Amino acid sequence: MSDQLHTATLDERYGRTPARARRSKVVAIAAAIGVVVVFGAWVVWAGLDQSDRGLTDDVIGYEVLSDHSAVVHSQVSVDPGVEAKCAVQVLDKSYSIVGWKEITLPASDQRTRSVSTEVTTTIRGVTGLIHDCWVP
Repeated sequence: MSDQLHTATLDERYGRTPARARRSKVVAIAAAIGVVVVFGAWVVWAGLDQSDRGLTDDVIGYEVLSDHSAVVHSQVSVDPGVEAKCAVQVLDKSYSIVGWKEITLPASDQRTRSVSTEVTTTIRGVTGLIHDCWVP
């Protein structure tokens, strides 16, 4: 009997009571439900809400016109009837951005469009590219 009493006293002393075990179980279940809800919301946001509408971009080439100007030639494909925006940038030899321009491509019947964008630069650029395109 003293061993059972001794064990019960130790359990109470160190918090191993039936009530505490139930409370820990409830907290663990609530945390698991929270993780599942957050994961489900992320799946909906990432998978369903973020449609790119068939948006792709390819840089065809670039021309450095002067110390303060460059032209970036590209092809942008997007589903017909969808407006798109692109950020075009020019970099210098240390890969710093020396020119930046956002362009809007209005909705069109054609899926693929050739685009030439003149970008004003702060110093002479050495390369031009599309940083990103998106559907507004």
